[in-house]
Amino acid sequence: MSQPARARGARVPALVLGNGITALGVQRILAKAGIPYFVVDRQDPFLTRSRRYRPLPAGTDPVDPPGLEPWLRQIPLDSAVLLPCSDHWAMAAARLKSELEERFPASVAPSDVLERFVDKALFDETLVELNIPHPWSRIVEVPGDLDVIPDGGFEAAFMKPRDSVQFFKTFGVKAFRAASRSELEDRLVEVTSAGLGVIVQEYIPGPATNHYFVDGFRDRHGVIRAFFARQRLRMYPPVFGNSTFMRSVAPDTVAGAVAQLDRLLAATEYRGIFSAEFKLDPRDGLFKLLEVNTRAWWYVEFAARCGVDTCSMSYWDALQQDVASVDSYSVG
Repeated sequence: MSQPARARGARVPALVLGNGITALGVQRILAKAGIPYFVVDRQDPFLTRSRRYRPLPAGTDPVDPPGLEPWLRQIPLDSAVLLPCSDHWAMAAARLKSELEERFPASVAPSDVLERFVDKALFDETLVELNIPHPWSRIVEVPGDLDVIPDGGFEAAFMKPRDSVQFFKTFGVKAFRAASRSELEDRLVEVTSAGLGVIVQEYIPGPATNHYFVDGFRDRHGVIRAFFARQRLRMYPPVFGNSTFMRSVAPDTVAGAVAQLDRLLAATEYRGIFSAEFKLDPRDGLFKLLEVNTRAWWYVEFAARCGVDTCSMSYWDALQQDVASVDSYSVG
């Protein structure tokens, strides 16, 4: 039976956990698929002004990721599928105790697996262990840790958070770039004083068009049900920004990236939605893996409009239902 046909008979609602563009896309996807859902956030105008907005019943208190478990115990729902829209929400869903996990299932990897992707230092260790091409990185905690970088190497280095969500909330940017050792040392003191951890990473040269993304879904059986590839055409801010214009491309355009990602997901026994960012390094022609988002991402609706609906896949997989593979999608 096709997933759209099954969706018309779906009874268990999904809970959209998160806000912003990602959660807006998720609620639109679920509405189009005929899957019942509730949006947990009640304040974000991105969500509340949408005609697809479906709030929880009146009287339900707001919640943040650390409070998910006690909150689920008291909401007026017998069961619901959890659809995280941020790293912190995905981790909260993965850490639920077993009795709650049965009532509120989610198609996410175990918390120790998610930690290897979300913590950028652990992620780097994993890529080194598996010999997957990526930019060199170093954990830095005190200014002396920067001594491993030669004086001429700071033009090709930047400071990247271990916890991207909290870093962006604190500083309003994705990363810090510095032109000198002293400038990077000052930034390190600023970041550590805020209680955050960082790594220093090599900056791979090249324009926005050298960025490629491989998104998709891997089910509870370890089968990848879809790969969706896209190329960034423009971004803002120009260096450490988000895509503002892109196009879908055929998977064989980024065959090397797909193969490396497939190997990473298999080695870590990953489950759920993923969105991996690569940059094509003009110096050696290799796709270098920058990061993997372990949940719905900003342009999850773009993938669905092209024919790859990872949110419905996540919903049915969480309910222990088989998920149909998607072998083609709109390119260009």
